[in-house]
Amino acid sequence: MKLAVVGATGMVGEVMLKVLAERNFPIDELLLVASERSIGKEMTFKGKTYKVIGLEEAVAAKPDIALFSAGGSTSLEWAPKFAEVGTTVIDNSSAWRMDRDKKLIVPEINAHILTKEDKIIANPNCSTIQLVMALAPLHKKYKMKRVVVSTYQSVSGTGLKAVQQMENEMAGIKGEMAYPYPIHKNALPHCDVFEENGYTKEEMKLAREPQKILDDRTFSITATAVRIPTSGGHSESVNVEFENEFELGDIRKMLHETPGVTLQDNIDTNIYPMPIYAHDKDEVFVGRIRRDETQENTVNMWIVSDNLRKGAATNTIQIAEYLVANSLI
Repeated sequence: MKLAVVGATGMVGEVMLKVLAERNFPIDELLLVASERSIGKEMTFKGKTYKVIGLEEAVAAKPDIALFSAGGSTSLEWAPKFAEVGTTVIDNSSAWRMDRDKKLIVPEINAHILTKEDKIIANPNCSTIQLVMALAPLHKKYKMKRVVVSTYQSVSGTGLKAVQQMENEMAGIKGEMAYPYPIHKNALPHCDVFEENGYTKEEMKLAREPQKILDDRTFSITATAVRIPTSGGHSESVNVEFENEFELGDIRKMLHETPGVTLQDNIDTNIYPMPIYAHDKDEVFVGRIRRDETQENTVNMWIVSDNLRKGAATNTIQIAEYLVANSLI
């Protein structure tokens, strides 16, 4: 197994290496790949030192799998070049997600649709992954009509520059700004760039991606995405209207039994999901489950997950694990 990690020096790339080691992914040869300015940099994986190489050298090496987390423009240019030499690319950017010919995968939900012919596979948006992990089993039983989601997203979702901005502001240091306003002691209703309809790209990802993953366009999603000054973990307030009636106990039982989901829902002991508890974990945590008393067949819930792990690195590696386990490489 020859594996390339493209964008190895970035935030998600570093978490990918951590998760690969934790899960003991089978690697015979590891290629750490990054942009020109990082070529030659040394990184350690499982006690061994590797030198970072460039994209051209990585393509020439013809890896079996390439895990991409290097931004949309890099993916658009280089993923096809890897695919041409027989590499299976699992891409963490938004570049291929809504491409009709590319599959958008959350392994627990739809990995079964993958084939050997899929040479570029898209990893969903971090906020989308945790949302569909909780909603997929409920949709199957009760059939969703409409979802209203408001997100409370960590600065780590923007990248190192945003984390540095928050830390500088907390320390009273003036520095480079990732956002148009301070983030410390603030909340920005502005994740990604605004589109013509007044929604941000992040909000439209949440509206469109779940329909593709669940292969169902009969339900609708509307979203408001907010950036908050937490260093890791995204949270979502979710209101779901179903076509069919439900019992809260059945919803709790179903979520409790869903692989990859952890139920934290006991208000008597103040048990509910929070980013501080989701940090460095792979599960999607769900709680604050309660009936919407203003509308029939509608439930409110609170969903939290580590955006760098299940929202990015872990989901990507789970796709790779599925491909290997099912001899699709």
